Order: sequence, then C-alpha cells, then structure tokens
Amino acid sequence: MILTETDDLAACHALRRAVFIEEQGIAEAEEWDDLDGQAVHLLAREGDTPLGTARLFVEGTEGRIGRVCVAKSARGTGLGAALIREGCARLAAAGCTRILLGAQCYAIPFYEKLGFTAFGPEYDDAGIPHREMERRL
Repeated sequence: MILTETDDLAACHALRRAVFIEEQGIAEAEEWDDLDGQAVHLLAREGDTPLGTARLFVEGTEGRIGRVCVAKSARGTGLGAALIREGCARLAAAGCTRILLGAQCYAIPFYEKLGFTAFGPEYDDAGIPHREMERRL
C-alpha cells in the first residue's frame, strides 16, 4: 500500500462520496466546500485503487486533520491509523505544535488511541454528533 500526498482530488472525492454521502447520508452541499484547494491531501492506494484519504491544514502553529475516510474494503487494516499518523507527522514537520480534528463521537476511542484528547461540548455536523479533539506535539 502506498500513502502519499496527492493532487488527485478526483480519487479523494470518490472516497469521500462513497463514505460520507452514500454510507453516512451526508448531503452533498455539506460535504463539498471551498477548502479543498487550500488543503494538503493524503491518499492511500493499493495499486490503482484508492482506499483512504485525509486533508490537512496549517494555520500558524496549529494543524487540522479532516475528511478522514477509509473505503469499506480496507477498514480494520490499520489504514485509518496510518492516515492519522502520516497527517500528524506532516503537520509536525510544518511546525505545528497542536493538531485539531472534529471527531464523529463514535470514533473518539479510535483517536484517543492515537494520542488525541476530546474537549468542549458535543456538536452537530451534518446530522452526526461530533466533538473537537486535540493532540499536542
């Protein structure tokens, strides 16, 4: 499996469509925003098959990981954790000392295993309960 930075937004969007729009029922208007052009996109592939993606943002010493998703066929393989670790490494290399993400509440234990801590109240994002999480570097 190869996990790299990519400009292949079509592959990232196809994964996000499959996971967020088709599986989770998020409205297209809520999934697509104008931030993709400002983000660094990570893409995991097995051969020509895209299996996972995430996008990264840097603002000063804070980084943000978002739109993390893994194809159904690759879940349980450690790919999600690999995406988060790679994102953290890239954000650290960019000078970030704090990494933030908005976690779907059911996924909080997954992110806690990767060093993130939940803070603040639960909030609704596209009809799904979320909490902010942080990891200090």
